[in-house]
Amino acid sequence: MNTPETSPATSTIPHVLSPQEQAAVAAARLAGRPLLVRGEPGTGKTQLAEAAAQRLNRPLVSLTVNSTTSPTDLLWTFDAVQRLAEAQVAAAITKDPQTLREQIQLQKFVKPGPLWWAFDWDSAAKQTGVEAPAVPTGWLTHHGVVILIDEIDKGETDVPNGLLEALGSRRFTPVGWPQPIQHSPASGQPLIVITTNEERALPDAFVRRCLVLQLELPTLTARAGEEQRKQENQALSEFLVSRGQAHFGHVLAPKVLQQAADLLVEDRRTALENQQRPFPGQAEYLDYLRILAEGQNAGGLPQEQLQEVRSLVFRKWRRAVR
Repeated sequence: MNTPETSPATSTIPHVLSPQEQAAVAAARLAGRPLLVRGEPGTGKTQLAEAAAQRLNRPLVSLTVNSTTSPTDLLWTFDAVQRLAEAQVAAAITKDPQTLREQIQLQKFVKPGPLWWAFDWDSAAKQTGVEAPAVPTGWLTHHGVVILIDEIDKGETDVPNGLLEALGSRRFTPVGWPQPIQHSPASGQPLIVITTNEERALPDAFVRRCLVLQLELPTLTARAGEEQRKQENQALSEFLVSRGQAHFGHVLAPKVLQQAADLLVEDRRTALENQQRPFPGQAEYLDYLRILAEGQNAGGLPQEQLQEVRSLVFRKWRRAVR
């Protein structure tokens, strides 16, 4: 069973929404379509959803897809184990069949998934034993929520295919439910963000239901001339420093941000030219800065440890066996 994760739109670490990302979020809201965000790991796809929730002052309800995720997990889940346990207890206490049936009704053991919260917040919150997601200050139901379906390419093909009808009709019927759950105007227009690392191709019919945003780091060409390498290195370094400034500019000096960016660019180019995956990217850069910032708070890291930290964070590719 996959359990949705919830959080208020109060991220402690900001994510810089680029003009392209801002336009994509606005377009998805206006079109009423999911925003499918593509890109290699570490380009900020998940953080985009978190930043959008913060910017819009909406709660964020998320679910990370894996190989065991079923299409219904994004809509609802059924706790058969709890129902069986309660049925055994109820049977031992009461001999009245009608009372027993009422106590173990299927509806009581259905838990809302992310899209249920998106379509009808009030009915989801009324489910037995369900705690509503945390909400930011000033939020009202009709403001809508942000839904994050993370790494959808990790699931089987039936996961995106199974969402087509629900996304198209904005309705679905949980097990044991007499009437479908459908989008309520009182729940506002949700923003649905779906991420993929493109490890598995998504069905064309599913992609057509989405707006698509491709997140990429500034390009490094594997076999570029000296002048081109210099220009590419500078573009990527400037991009990273801008992100580092937003996250850690209040605790780390500009010189430190620049030095860390230069190290990552060097290691990313080495990995690219040798096809040593994974290529270090924005996520690794921010991890490195976080270590430096925390180390600084703790009195600073010894110089001899910095190279080891660089290896741990940036050079994650598999080493050749000697």
